[in-house]
Order: sequence, then structure tokens, then C-alpha cells
Amino acid sequence: MTEKKKAGQDYYRLHTEAVEELVTASMENTPVYSREELERYTSAAKKKRLPVSLKTFLIKAWFYGAVCYFVFWGLGMYVPSQLDQCVIAAAAMGLVTDLLINPLLRFVERKSGESGRHMMVARTGVSGLLLNMVYALAVMFLVVTAYAVINALLSVLFAAGTTVLGVGPIGFGLIAACVDTLLIGCRRMLMDIAADARRGSAKGD
Repeated sequence: MTEKKKAGQDYYRLHTEAVEELVTASMENTPVYSREELERYTSAAKKKRLPVSLKTFLIKAWFYGAVCYFVFWGLGMYVPSQLDQCVIAAAAMGLVTDLLINPLLRFVERKSGESGRHMMVARTGVSGLLLNMVYALAVMFLVVTAYAVINALLSVLFAAGTTVLGVGPIGFGLIAACVDTLLIGCRRMLMDIAADARRGSAKGD
């Protein structure tokens, strides 16, 4: 038998044995890897996800901008009073928050109850709707105040007596989302302070 033919037979035998070992391998011989290690090699793990807080902010900004578009731009010629426009827009924001934004946040949450941290009123039903509309009035008041402050500062920098920043869907949506985020952050801070105080009093007892 020539050396070349013998080498070919050895190559075939080695590969046959490897295939047989692979087919007959039991689960006991299979190495176990952690979930974190496996996810490092999946395509889903490689995709960068937006933080929940940023995703929530963008969702709210988009819906608030849509309210501005349909109310301030769409009804502007039919409702000339700015005060009436603000009241209608606040009512629309409350409805949108309760019927669209909050359900959407609950739908996209990764953990149960995660979206509650990003809602001022997490309650559902008629009471939740009414509270969201009252809360929207407070947000609208602060948004109008923010517009007045921004325009006052910009008028000093550019030309006195002129309105530099007008009401538009993008600007309104971003400002309203910022106000909402600030208010929810203040509520969360107060709740943490109250929880710390209760824990301190419990330890004192």
C-alpha cells in the first residue's frame, strides 16, 4: 500500500469517527453556558437599545406635538382666543395621555410595572382620565410660562419686543415633554424622601 493511499484512508477514518462522536453525543457531555454568555453572540444582544427614559420622552414629545398641530394650527382660525386654545389643547393632552400614551408605554415596557415610573397618573378608568386632564392643565400652564420666559430671554439677546420662538409642533412637543419629565422627577423625589422618612421613623420605634 502506498503512503499516499494510506494517508487518505487515515484521513477518512478520522473524519468518520468525529462525525459519529458528534451524532452520538449525549446532553450530559454538552457544555453548559450562561444566558449572558449566549446573548453576547446573538444579533439581538448586539443591537443597541434606547434607554426607557429616552424612549418615553420621544413618545410623549411626538404626541404632544401632534396635539399642538391639530389644536393650535388646525383650530387657530376657528378659535381666536389664545386662552381657549390652551384650554382645548390641555384637554386634548389629558385625553391623549390617558387613552394613547399610557397604554403605549405599558405595551412597550420590558418589565411589568416599569412604565409606571414615567406616568404622573398611572390609574386607569374614569378617575384616571379626569386626573390626567387636570394634570395636563398644570403642564399647559408651565409650557406657556416656559414660552414666555424663553421669548423674554431671546428678545433681550436679539431684538427687544419681538417674539423669537413661535408655537410649533416640534418645539411645543419638546417643551411639554420636558415639563412632564421634570414634574414626574419631582414627584419621584418627594416619594423617595417620604419613603426614607418612614423607614427612619420605623427604625426609631
